[in-house]
Amino acid sequence: MSAERVHRTTHDVTVAAPAGVVYGLISDAVQWPLYFPPNVHVEQLEFDGERERLRMWATANGEVKSWTSRRVLDAVARRVEFRQELPARPVRSMGGTWIVEPLGADRCKLTLLHDFTVDGDDPGAVAWVERATDTNSTAELANIKALAERWANLDELVLTFEDSVRVNGPAELVYDFLHRVADWPELVPHVSRLDVVEEEPGVQVMSMDTLTADGSSHTTESVRVCFPDAGRIVYKQTATPLLMSAHTGEWTVEQDETGATVVSRHSVVLREENIERVLGEGATVAAARRYVREALGRNSTATMNLAKSHAENAVTVL
Repeated sequence: MSAERVHRTTHDVTVAAPAGVVYGLISDAVQWPLYFPPNVHVEQLEFDGERERLRMWATANGEVKSWTSRRVLDAVARRVEFRQELPARPVRSMGGTWIVEPLGADRCKLTLLHDFTVDGDDPGAVAWVERATDTNSTAELANIKALAERWANLDELVLTFEDSVRVNGPAELVYDFLHRVADWPELVPHVSRLDVVEEEPGVQVMSMDTLTADGSSHTTESVRVCFPDAGRIVYKQTATPLLMSAHTGEWTVEQDETGATVVSRHSVVLREENIERVLGEGATVAAARRYVREALGRNSTATMNLAKSHAENAVTVL
């Protein structure tokens, strides 16, 4: 068996924000899909306050990859060490460290270290991983910097909400409707076009044109991860409308004794610099929050009501 060479990369950025704020962003991995462009979804499998185990989905060089990682969090030293348990090919091993170093009360340096090997140390595979690591690390650090430097009003820019619909029918039929996105242009009035690719079962990469209330159309691109046994579909928009810098969501369908409840959850980071461009001169963050809440809630509730009709009309009542 040949010994693979260990390759190492270093990326860093200076952030005009307190070290504690930056550490808070990197330590909360479940929120990464909302904060970091490459991350699609993170499931926290285990956590004891210091050590955690995560299942992660992210884009790498245009492909969706998934792996399981273990992390050790040190809040005092402001360090997070990580090691992938089950790396995605062509990676054989991957690990690294996040390090936050204070440079004063309101400035710090964030460093991201990686070490990795690939099967057989294939030069093409090494180049692929280096390119993906560089692209993702650069995007992650830039986003952390942008978010941390707005930390004083970040709560105003982050919006999370949910809507629900009660269904007098089986949960599996509701889930079926939500899962079959390729059929949505024929079934969902506000969807005018949708292209979807599912190269790996349960991972859908889609592009969709959506009609707004004023009749205009906007295009979004998303990655969806489907959990049929749990009645869940989570997604991340990888290309968002002008008003949002990030948008993640989740559909859940829960069965009970008398029917099912379908819930749509959304989390959004508003793009503050585009608020007046989209909503007009003088528009505020509060107005943008209301606009996004109403627009996303209206479309997702309409979709849930169509799923409700699909489930209820498919049931024969004797």
